[in-house]
Amino acid sequence: MTAVAIGADHAGFPLKETVKVWLLARGLRVLDMGTHSTESVDYPDYAALVAGTVAAGDAARGVLVCGTGIGMAIAANKVGGIRAAQCSDVESARVSRQHNDTNVLALGARTTAPELALSILEVWLETAFDGGRHVRRIEKIAGIGRRFEAPEVIHAEAR
Repeated sequence: MTAVAIGADHAGFPLKETVKVWLLARGLRVLDMGTHSTESVDYPDYAALVAGTVAAGDAARGVLVCGTGIGMAIAANKVGGIRAAQCSDVESARVSRQHNDTNVLALGARTTAPELALSILEVWLETAFDGGRHVRRIEKIAGIGRRFEAPEVIHAEAR
């Protein structure tokens, strides 16, 4: 594995630091995309940095951490070629790799204890993609993204 890109918002910062230490202790190269404190930031900025790094091939995988992992996964999946999954248990992490060949893992710092988060991460990193029938399904998912590319939609309250 070339590198793992990691990123977090303010809520995820402490868990990101734990993840970084864990990855480095296993000899992996870590690209820390921030944030670097608990000062309030916008999670989509960090999701885009990590997902963009993975999509560009500068990292083999990415790990994102926010309060629940949900917003990070949604934002990361907007980047072409990214298959991000928010996983809060080991089995979901395993299946996300085996069946979906996920390349970005989103974790929830407020919903997942650090020990469990590291177990999820370990299984996610060690699990290979099964290939086979799942390749066709991943190709269909990519096709959906291409078919439904649409102009940016602005939430009504943001107008």
